[in-house]
Parts: sequence; C-alpha cells; structure tokens
Amino acid sequence: MDGTTLSSPTPFTPPTTEEDRLSWLRLIRSRRVGASTFQRLMAEHGSAQAALAALPALAAAAGESDYAPFPTEAAWREIDSGTRRGARLLFLGAPGYPAALAALSDPPPVLWARGCQAVLDRPAVALVGSRNASSLGGRMARKLAEGLGFHGLTVVSGLARGIDTVAHQAALKTGTVAVMAGGVDVIYPAENAPLAAAIADQGALVSEQPIGLQPQARHFPRRNRLIAGLAHAVVVVEAADGSGSLITARDALDQGREVMAVPGHPMDARAAGCNRLIRDGARLVAGVEDVIAALEDSLAAHPPVAAARRAADPAPAPAATVTRPNAVDTLTLHRQILDRLGSAPVAEDQLVRDLGLPAATLAPALLFLELDGRVQRQPGGMLARA
Repeated sequence: MDGTTLSSPTPFTPPTTEEDRLSWLRLIRSRRVGASTFQRLMAEHGSAQAALAALPALAAAAGESDYAPFPTEAAWREIDSGTRRGARLLFLGAPGYPAALAALSDPPPVLWARGCQAVLDRPAVALVGSRNASSLGGRMARKLAEGLGFHGLTVVSGLARGIDTVAHQAALKTGTVAVMAGGVDVIYPAENAPLAAAIADQGALVSEQPIGLQPQARHFPRRNRLIAGLAHAVVVVEAADGSGSLITARDALDQGREVMAVPGHPMDARAAGCNRLIRDGARLVAGVEDVIAALEDSLAAHPPVAAARRAADPAPAPAATVTRPNAVDTLTLHRQILDRLGSAPVAEDQLVRDLGLPAATLAPALLFLELDGRVQRQPGGMLARA
C-alpha cells in the first residue's frame, strides 16, 4: 500500500485522546502502511479507528487474505517501552511536532523524540557529509556548526561517524538534533553512545521508527529524508560520489529546501560529490555567512530566532548585558564591519565611531569574525581584514 513549501496545512485533525493516539500508532505500524497510505486512509475514512477497521477488506480486495492490522497489545508495549526510555510521541498536527517536517507532502504521522523540545521548535540547518572525513572537512563542519548556533539555528544531522559527529559535537551547547535510522533508544554507531546521551540531555534525538528497532540499510534513506525535512537548508561538507549525503541533498531538492555544498580539491575523492552538486547548481559555501545569506528571506519571515543556549562561550562574553541580535541583523552587522576593514589596520575605537554603534554591540560580532578567520586583531587595538 505503500518536498514542498514550509506552509502546507495538516489535512486532518490530530489525535486528542489516548484511544486516538493508540489508533494512530497502530495504523502507521500496520503492514504495508506508509506515510502516504496513512494520509489517504485518513482522508477516505475520517479517523484512524475507521481506517483500521477497513484495512482487512482493502487488503483482501488487493489479493491479500488473512490481513490483520497492528495489534493493540503491541502498540501498548511500544508506548510503554518508549516512556520507560524517556521518549515521547509527537503526532502530526499536534503541538510539539516540527513545523518544517509537517509541511512535507507526506510527513511521518508519528515520531518518537528524546530530549529538549525547544531545539525542535527553532529553524534548523542540516550539516551532513563523509563518514571518512578529512581533517579540513572536520574543521569546516565544526566552524559551520558553531556559526549556525551563534545565529540561533539548530543543527540537524544523522549521528554517523565523521562530519555528522563533528557537527553534533560543535552544536551541543547551542542546539542539535540527531535523526536516528532505528529507534531513538538504539545508538548506531555504538561508539557515539556518549554523544547521543549528551544530545538527549541538551538537544534532541528523533526517529519515525519503533522503539528498540535495530537499524538496517533500508532504514537510512528514510532517515536521510527526515534530516532534510527538518531543515530549511542542507549543507554537504564532504561527500564522495554515491555517498548517502547526496541522497539527503536530493531529498532536500525534492522538498524545496536550499541545497549548499563546501567545495574541495578536484583530486580528493571525498570532495567529488560536493563539487558535482555545485556544478549542478548548489550554492557554494565558504563560511557560515554564505548559509545565512541564502536563508535571509526565510529567516526574516520567521519570528526572531531564539538566542543560542550557551553554557560556556569559547571566550569570555564582552558584556553580560549584551542581547544577541537575530540572524538577519547579525549578518548585516558582519557585512558592515568587513566593508570598513581592509589589509591596512584600523583602530577598534575608530571602527566603533564609523559604525555609530555601542562598543558592547560591536564586540561579540568582532569576536565571531575573529574566530571565523575573517578579521585579524593586531597589537595596539588595531583590526584588519584577513
């Protein structure tokens, strides 16, 4: 039986009672019922209970005898198992379900989630790439993840080795979501168990799969589709030809998301996929501001991006009372600073006067550009563009 814009309505009423929620879970777990079939059944029969009652006759008409929907007892066991593992169910159309994912043409009707709801409510960017990441690729992923977090964006990835791992680690303090190929309680690869625990504490783990499901090869394309669906854009940092990251990029294009890629050396096989994406029209990314610039319109239409949650900044905060601007204001300020700096050093107090801004407003922007390698600080309070 079995993308689009960010504003598609949910075509049916989400479950409101325990019986409704149980029926939704039973329906989506029933054999040969995927997200598209779920929506069609709901549209035709009006409720999950009615759809479950109609399934045996529909299967018989299709030539399958002795069809039985997912058992009630098994659904209760899954709910109990998930609850004991600290996970919660998110239902399409109900509060807590990620808005970007709900806008897909066939979003998962049910998700399991562990962790912080706030990171699922914020705009997100997906960072994906090679499991066999180079040192430069890892450094780039780290800089991008930290920069996106600085701008108040959640970083989404797949908890795989390499680029995914680096991206999650760099975004732990500001917000990251790991999309699982198996159940949210099944960590793969096992070596990332400590990272997954940290994400569950500070970010979120999500999956459309049942609790306890061990991931298999066929589950990863669905995982990749969710990674793209949760994000406003997908950035591929390193990817060889045939990489799963390219599947995520293709899903993002199908869903109407922005696709971006970090270029690499033509002789490096790990860069072949990224270079081909750029050749075929993906936006080239040389730094986090390229990502923010590409999303400027969609972020401007979104409520102001929440201030990043930082337990510890990489350097002492310049002023305890500074309020972090939203992503669009920050990008504009960075541009103004860089426009006024060149190779000849300029005194920081002169830059403050030129921009007509308080030093407390300018200081965090300068710190970010310095950490990003775009501004060099020289003796005597002098600044130059790198």
